[in-house]
Amino acid sequence: MNTLVIVVIAACCLAAGYLLYGRWLAHKWGIDPNAKTPAVTKEDGQDYVPTDGWVVFAHQFSSIAGAGPVTGAIQAAVFGWVPVFLWIILGGIFFGAVTDFGALYASVKNEGKSMGLLIEQYIGKTGKKLFLLFCWLFTLIVIAAFADMVAGTFNAYETVDGVTSLSAAATVNGAAGSISLLFIAFAVVFGLIQKKAQFHGWKQTVLGLVCTVAAFVIGMNCPLITTKANWSYMVFAYIFLAAVLPMWLLMEPRDLMTTFMFAGMIIGAVVGLLVAHPAMNLAPYTGFHNEKSGDLFPILFVTVACGAVSGFHSLVSSGTSSKAITNEKDMPKVGFGAMLLESLLAVLALCVAGAAASADGTPAAGTPFAIFSSGVAGFLEMFGIPVYAAQCFMTMCVSALALTSLDSVARIGRMSFQELFSVDNMEHAEGWRKLLCNKYFATVITLVCGYILTQIGYSNIWPLFGSANQLLSALVLITLCVFLRVTGRENRTLLVPLVVMLCVTFTALVERCIALVKAYNAGTAVFMVEGLQLIIAVLLMVLGVIIVVHSGKVLFSKSTASKTENDKRSEMNKPAHC
Repeated sequence: MNTLVIVVIAACCLAAGYLLYGRWLAHKWGIDPNAKTPAVTKEDGQDYVPTDGWVVFAHQFSSIAGAGPVTGAIQAAVFGWVPVFLWIILGGIFFGAVTDFGALYASVKNEGKSMGLLIEQYIGKTGKKLFLLFCWLFTLIVIAAFADMVAGTFNAYETVDGVTSLSAAATVNGAAGSISLLFIAFAVVFGLIQKKAQFHGWKQTVLGLVCTVAAFVIGMNCPLITTKANWSYMVFAYIFLAAVLPMWLLMEPRDLMTTFMFAGMIIGAVVGLLVAHPAMNLAPYTGFHNEKSGDLFPILFVTVACGAVSGFHSLVSSGTSSKAITNEKDMPKVGFGAMLLESLLAVLALCVAGAAASADGTPAAGTPFAIFSSGVAGFLEMFGIPVYAAQCFMTMCVSALALTSLDSVARIGRMSFQELFSVDNMEHAEGWRKLLCNKYFATVITLVCGYILTQIGYSNIWPLFGSANQLLSALVLITLCVFLRVTGRENRTLLVPLVVMLCVTFTALVERCIALVKAYNAGTAVFMVEGLQLIIAVLLMVLGVIIVVHSGKVLFSKSTASKTENDKRSEMNKPAHC
């Protein structure tokens, strides 16, 4: 089949999903354009910052569009492109967008509270503590996987047979790294100018584009050639700053600049497919079992995470985006719309991989990032863009996919750690508790633990990330079911996604644990690799089971008619149909 036809079908389905299902949910749940949002009522200049709706959309999309849409879609294509395509479309509309929008909606309606605090309000303190511990462990996995991925992308050296030397892509990788550093510097400048001059609309867009172009021009001409270890240190230094600095100073302007870059990448891929309209060379369906990857169920559904449904997204929705929404009418496009745009990105990645495959269906060699990067760079070269510029642009784009998720997850990890040890009266809390809740200390602890996990390596972390990520989505869904039922809103649409994700994730985690135990029995396991994976997998599974059981009791025992103190407070947020 022609890849252009696949993209058109996907775009039409996703647009229809937003206009029909997304708006229906917003109507059923209720959106009040006149209500004061947490960003307005709790503005503090740090986390709670009233922000233009499209800027929040840019932050949400940049944060959630990490490595997953590209990596997951291409890796899962071993089962054939048709099951991957169907899961992206159906999962994106009925699973992922609903979860992201629901998490954002629930948080905005509850003073911008994170998922952990929402669980405390609607399920109880025990559930909150368990969920926050689960979230914190999950953020460590994300930090480890994505930081290792970014450092490896910028690395200028390679080791062959014990000999280290400059790689063939040293200049391109170094230039992409320089651009990334300049993005951070220009983002701070952008944020300061925006704060002082109060630029909005076209002025804000022009300033963002100028900063973006300047970073590319300077970075391409000043490549930074250094090792993966040095890049790893710089990546962790950046995400430390992103975790502690005010949102308006670094993360929001950088996300806006990155969105311009992502837009260029997506447009380049779409126009390239439009002009070249290559054939989809990947096989439509290869069978239920794959010798290397395993069975289609559950592997497909945990491999294609961010392009279809991802628990990480809900942490962004309730952790950062909900604190920036100025008007409730912006929630559908931020929560529902950003997810569907990410699904489109996953379809584009699948089509680029299909075009790069050989005519007999053999997938292209290389990592998913390399396949996608070289494919879109080839499209850009067709339009007369110099090879070096196209390669630098795409290398920066694929690294930014991971980097923009890293800064958000570092901030969320810090918040989860603080909330795990916080109490209502922190002013009179014990000294050790105040230390653990200090944002700088919490950030350092989170990043140090994440750095230790990077020693396992990206390829070893990724399978665990997929299972944990999807289990997190199931935990968020059951929390949203409780919230919607307690407040008298429609929750039946969440029940099928909830059951499916619970079955998928627990099956995947059990299979992963069995595989790790077998590796130990065979004597091929290494503690720092398989050992840490097994410990984390068991912890996540045990925490998941306890949280599901605890939440399930609340969900099925609480009558909609009964009112607790929390229910009465929620009554203020009853649906106001738009």
